[in-house]
Amino acid sequence: MNDLVIVLTYYSPYVSGLTNVARDVAEGLAARGWRVCVVASKHEPSLPTNEVINGVRVVRAPVLAKVGKGTVGVNLTRMAIREMRRSRVANLHLPLIEASLLTRLAPIPVVSTYHCDVSLPPGMVNVAQREAVDRSSRGGLKRSTATVVTSEDYARESRLWPEIAPHMVAIPPPCIPVEPAEPVYRRGDGFHVGFLGRIVEEKGVEHLVDAFLALGDPDARLLIGGDHSRIAGGSVVDRVRAHIGHDPRVELLGFIPDERLGEFYASIDAFALPSVNAFEAFGIVQVVGMLAGVPAVVSDLPGVRLPVERTGFGRIVPPSDVPALTGALAELRDDPPDATRGRAAATEAFSVESVLDAYEAVFTKAAG
Repeated sequence: MNDLVIVLTYYSPYVSGLTNVARDVAEGLAARGWRVCVVASKHEPSLPTNEVINGVRVVRAPVLAKVGKGTVGVNLTRMAIREMRRSRVANLHLPLIEASLLTRLAPIPVVSTYHCDVSLPPGMVNVAQREAVDRSSRGGLKRSTATVVTSEDYARESRLWPEIAPHMVAIPPPCIPVEPAEPVYRRGDGFHVGFLGRIVEEKGVEHLVDAFLALGDPDARLLIGGDHSRIAGGSVVDRVRAHIGHDPRVELLGFIPDERLGEFYASIDAFALPSVNAFEAFGIVQVVGMLAGVPAVVSDLPGVRLPVERTGFGRIVPPSDVPALTGALAELRDDPPDATRGRAAATEAFSVESVLDAYEAVFTKAAG
């Protein structure tokens, strides 16, 4: 018997903001004594079908094919319904192509966590996929007991706002602080800027590269961490490399595992999240940086701007505006904000325990 079953497409060891939220909520509630099961796709054939990770039972459904950022397979729905029959409440993490069918068949109350609208490159197949996912999400949200969003700021700009609004609960994602560590990625005493995330279209990493190079600071360094080899929907790392050219001040670090994140944040003086469209809904990585005492430069996008607005620990710039991004980096280099005050503000606004309390309350109410 489960207290909670969580359903999503990609689960750990896959890394994305959506996956990390589901993982941290699952493991956080399991640590509080909840019996939690996760049903996800077996996105890598080598992954086990059944295992227990940090107190969470994980069940993976075989994949027939991958289309864009999603997977195709009939087993996810069947396995999710089977686990729902053994559970008190279900939590679907959307976008999820199976959302409409799952909420129609669910024998228990469903809480949906809506992360962001689907973003895909132009093309007939991608347009059809986006419309199919949106249609499924709309059906799933209409039949959900509650819809959790990371912020009302983002939700109001979503294509699915009419379906989100009636049962919306705003809960920021859990942002787990890193342990203090040595600055092993640091390259000298100059100003160090960091980025961490998937190297994909919506992150705008090439704009960050251009903005950094425009600083004209020979001692500065740009450290870009993030996976670009196993990304659903494909990576734009070649584009980023073209913007870097042969400049040795910019370093592509590749994927940085959780156990080394403290070293990454300890190595930088400012964190940049130069997202270019509203399909980036929050940006957990910027808050983790704030909790480590690192200010952030972020794009003026719904949800993404919220942590800097709430804490005052950083700068907000228009998306894709390279000169503004350069200016914000220069301001943080020449007049850095108080790290102790910024860390305290981030801790007060985004503590993990308050997030888990809020999720626990939503699930408990939904389960009756």
